[in-house]
Amino acid sequence: MNKYDVIIAGGGTAGCACAYTAGKLGLKVLLVEKNSFLGGSITSSLVVPAMKTSDNAINTEFFNKLYSELEAVGGAITYIDGNKGWFNPELAKIILDKMMQDAHVDILFESNIRKIEEILSGYIVTIEGNNIICGGQALLYPIETKHLVDATGDAKICQNLNCEFLEKKSQPVNLRFIMSGINVEKFSNWLMEFDKNRDVTTSCVVNGKTYLSTAYTWDDGANWALKPLFKQAIEKGVITEADSNYFQLFSVAGTSDSIAFNCPRLLNNSKNPYIEGRSSILRLSNFCKKYLPGFENAYISSIANSIGIRVSNRVKGRYVYTADDLRAGKKFGNPVVISNYPIDVHSDKKDGSTLEKVYQEYQLPIESLIVKDNLFVIGRCISADFEAQGALRIIPSCFSMGEGLAKYLASHNKEADLA
Repeated sequence: MNKYDVIIAGGGTAGCACAYTAGKLGLKVLLVEKNSFLGGSITSSLVVPAMKTSDNAINTEFFNKLYSELEAVGGAITYIDGNKGWFNPELAKIILDKMMQDAHVDILFESNIRKIEEILSGYIVTIEGNNIICGGQALLYPIETKHLVDATGDAKICQNLNCEFLEKKSQPVNLRFIMSGINVEKFSNWLMEFDKNRDVTTSCVVNGKTYLSTAYTWDDGANWALKPLFKQAIEKGVITEADSNYFQLFSVAGTSDSIAFNCPRLLNNSKNPYIEGRSSILRLSNFCKKYLPGFENAYISSIANSIGIRVSNRVKGRYVYTADDLRAGKKFGNPVVISNYPIDVHSDKKDGSTLEKVYQEYQLPIESLIVKDNLFVIGRCISADFEAQGALRIIPSCFSMGEGLAKYLASHNKEADLA
C-alpha cells in the first residue's frame, strides 16, 4: 500500500498552495482533484482577478511564485492599484501543473475520495479515479496517510467523517464568463469619460495592453454611472431586472481583446443555476454589444465550468473564528493569515449586501484549520462564523491558509521524526 505524509482532497486555491508548499518542504504529498486540471475558483469558476489584500500578508511565497511563473509566460500583470492577482485562467492550469511537478507532488485527476478509515497513525483512504491507461476504467486506490486535508470547498471529507458543522447560511452564487473580440482601448476611452468615479472605474496600460475594471449593481443606495444604460435595456427587454442585480468586469491578463465578467449573480430561488446562468449570460452579452462601445464585434469565448460559490458548509474546528475577533484585530500565537479585506457578504435583495471595511489588520489562527489531530480544513469551509468567512474566503487568504498549514505539518512531521 502506498503511504503519504499528507493527502489533500481538492486542487483549488487552498489545496494547491498546501500541496506545493508541503512538497517543497520535503513531505510526500498526494493531491486528489475531481477535475482534469487544478486551480479551482481561478480556472474552473473563472474567478479572476484575485482581490487585493494587506501589504503585510503572511504565507505569500506560493502566491508570489505563481505570479512570477505566470508573468514569465504572459499570464499575469500587476494592476494600477498594486494588485498582483490578475491571472490568466487558462495559463494558470499549465503553470499549476508545472509547479506541482517542481514540488514532486503526486496528482490524481478526475478522482474522488470514496471511503476513509481512521487508524492510529492517520487514515487509510480509498480513492476512486479514472486510469486512462486502462481505457478510462474506474479504479479504486487504498492509500495510507499521516495527515488528511479537506480542501474540497464543501467540506466533503469532513462530512464523510461525521464532523460537527456550524450553522448553515448562504450567499448567492455566480456563473462567470469571458467575452473576446473586444476593442478594449475604444471601450476604455469611452468608459473613463462616461464614469468619473475612480473608486468604481479604472484603467491602465501594462506591457502595451489596456486593462480596466468597472461595476454596477441594482442597489438603490448606489449612484452608478451605468445605471441609465441598464434601465433602458430592461425597458426594451434586452435583459431582465434580475440580470442587472450585479455586474462587474475585469480585463484578462495577457490578452488584448478579452474581458472577464463577475456575473451573473443568481437569485437564491434559482431552480437550476447553470441553465438560468447561461441564459442570463447570453442576454448580458447582447447588452454589452448593444450599449458598450468597443463590444460591437465581441462574442462569448468562455463560460465557467463551475458556479462560483461564496459560502457552503463550514466545519467546527478547534477554534471558531468570529467577526468580533476580526473587527478587534485579535492576535494569535500561530496565525496563518494576516489580512485587511472587508467583510463581504452578498445578498440577492436590493440594498441587502454588506461590504464592511475593517480598520486594522486581522489574523486567522492555525486552530481554525484543525478539526482534530490528523484532520485539517482549508478554504471557504474553515472554522469561522458566517461574517468572518465572508472576509476570509478570497483567493489570497486561501493561498495563505494552504501554505500556512503546510508549514505547520512540515514542522510537526520533523518533530515526530526527531522523537
